[in-house]
Amino acid sequence: MDVTFLGGPRPQRGVGVVAPFDFALDRELWRWTPDDVSLHLTRTPYVPVEVGLDLARLVSEHQTLSRAVHTLVEVTPEVVAYACASGSFVDGIAGERLMCEAMVQAGAVPSVTTSGALLEALAEIGARRVALVTPYTVSVTRALEDYMAQAGVTVTGCVFMGLTRHIWKVPYRDVVEMARQAVAVGGADALFLSCTNLPTYDVIPQLEAELRMPVLSANQVTMWAALRRLGTGAVGPYQALLDESARMWPSEPPRPRVHDGEQQEGWT
Repeated sequence: MDVTFLGGPRPQRGVGVVAPFDFALDRELWRWTPDDVSLHLTRTPYVPVEVGLDLARLVSEHQTLSRAVHTLVEVTPEVVAYACASGSFVDGIAGERLMCEAMVQAGAVPSVTTSGALLEALAEIGARRVALVTPYTVSVTRALEDYMAQAGVTVTGCVFMGLTRHIWKVPYRDVVEMARQAVAVGGADALFLSCTNLPTYDVIPQLEAELRMPVLSANQVTMWAALRRLGTGAVGPYQALLDESARMWPSEPPRPRVHDGEQQEGWT
């Protein structure tokens, strides 16, 4: 078949993505991406450090970010996203803003980070009280809680996994169970599943239907915010952040699925 009459591939708009060296969910990011947008991923250099506060700071150093963004300039992305939650909340709101400035200076394009995108998403859905699920250690989880507090967001309940590696291997069933525990305290407007290395795409609609509240995840808000700057939308059927019709739930609150008197590990 002669395809030359087509004149070449369709025009594509580009989103540059800077991810930590251990990021393993490229395919998940693509699932939020519309057909006329391409993702151009690059990774920070490897460092022999487990997931924790030290690693979060190492993969978000301004020099590291600038070099990563420079590797994307040739393919002319229209926006650059830093896809790492802990790396963008570890030094608070001021640190996140400085990261964006460093990326803009390096690539002369708009830049977003996962944690900055989270605050944008919470404002979009009008959520000020949030339950958290993280795969992190207690110290990294505390840093996220501090970041939320700086933004005026109340954390109603939080469950963490204590992992220092291989976060992308966490199964959906574990994410769902920890989400149930996090919201069991009550009073949350939304649930946030932190870490861009935590698989979440398919579990979001299920949790929203069960918990009757918006469920945000690190990769979801990152792609939503980046694509928003292109004037387009992320692809996520039945996800409340992306589809207003998915924000309609019955008025009856869900029953917490925790046994009375049972102590849960990882509560903060």
